[in-house]
Amino acid sequence: MSNAIVTLKKGAGRTLKSGGPWIYDNEVASILGNFEDGDIVLIHDFDGYPLGKGFINRNSKLTVRMMTRNKDAEIDEEFIRMRVKNAWEYRKQVVDTDSCRVIFGEADFLPGIVIDKFSDVLVVQSLALGIDRFKVLIVDTLKQLMKEDGIVIRGVYERSDAKVRKQEGMECVKGFLGEPFDTKVEITENGVRYLVDVKEGQKTGFFLDQKYNRKAIWKLCPGARVLDCFTHTGSFALNAGLAGAESVLGVDASELGVAQARENAALNHLEEKVEFRCADVFELLPELEKRGEKFDVVILDPPAFTKSRNSIKNAVKGYREINLRAMKLIKDGGYLATCSCSHFMDYELFTRTIGQAAQNVHKRLRQVEFRTQAPDHPILWAADDSYYLKFYIFQVCDEK
Repeated sequence: MSNAIVTLKKGAGRTLKSGGPWIYDNEVASILGNFEDGDIVLIHDFDGYPLGKGFINRNSKLTVRMMTRNKDAEIDEEFIRMRVKNAWEYRKQVVDTDSCRVIFGEADFLPGIVIDKFSDVLVVQSLALGIDRFKVLIVDTLKQLMKEDGIVIRGVYERSDAKVRKQEGMECVKGFLGEPFDTKVEITENGVRYLVDVKEGQKTGFFLDQKYNRKAIWKLCPGARVLDCFTHTGSFALNAGLAGAESVLGVDASELGVAQARENAALNHLEEKVEFRCADVFELLPELEKRGEKFDVVILDPPAFTKSRNSIKNAVKGYREINLRAMKLIKDGGYLATCSCSHFMDYELFTRTIGQAAQNVHKRLRQVEFRTQAPDHPILWAADDSYYLKFYIFQVCDEK
């Protein structure tokens, strides 16, 4: 804790005042008092009105990340325990907690930290200097709360290896927090078994945000021929297989991902029904079209094509291309499940892009449903970055 006061420029802080979690470097008029980067500071509006407390880091464009709107709150162990307890109690009410995201940064009012639970293992990603100081306390508190609920955590692995840490003036960190353990962790989601590689897998090892979207495709799959593009470790493909698909082809450009997907297929005794191929989806879809291939269901779960506003135009081209190619491969009256996990590809733009793709290939879309990320990844209104996943299911019909 410091005695420093950050004062905003006149007219600045509009997002903050509407509930947003950050203060940007160009919104700060002055910083008075003694402090170190990572310390908790008091925030004042230009006229001296107190707006709350957050931790400061002048290395980052996000100069202050808010911890509370209460100017009198002490950001101490008791405060952190309260935040962690609230996050865990929320998960217990809204999701299956066998495997789930337990803490989702700003959306849980603990900015800059993500913690995923895979069965009896926790994976931590700490991305901000201020919250890094509380990392061990947050983990220990979680373990204690879970123990009270009869859940014994056998290990914790840190995946603070994202490049964004360097923007905070921090080194990338990866390794065990506590005693070493086997980093291949078996989980079950929607009845599907997976081996999650928390050490080498993408981000924290597995994408939990699509949990209920994967379940949503089950009703489309009995007896169907299914194509799952950007399958990663096979999650949508395996859900389709267990749901009763006649055959499933999962495609991904990562050899490691495809190897893990095959391993997961064997774990679920689906090797004969679910096939995986290492290929570039942008190259494979036109090839399948040339061969006259048709599918009852096509699933598109691509990585984020844009991680900044500067590359949105190229991202739109990419999303339009894969969606129109997919629509060409779907039998008349078949189904398309398509999504974007890019925050910058917002709902309106994503929706418009899919509509353009359908027009270009003379297909009519009937919307079955629109979904977003699972509720263990809560969307905090005014914190735009917390809303990133858009997921549509359409019936695709020929123009007649």
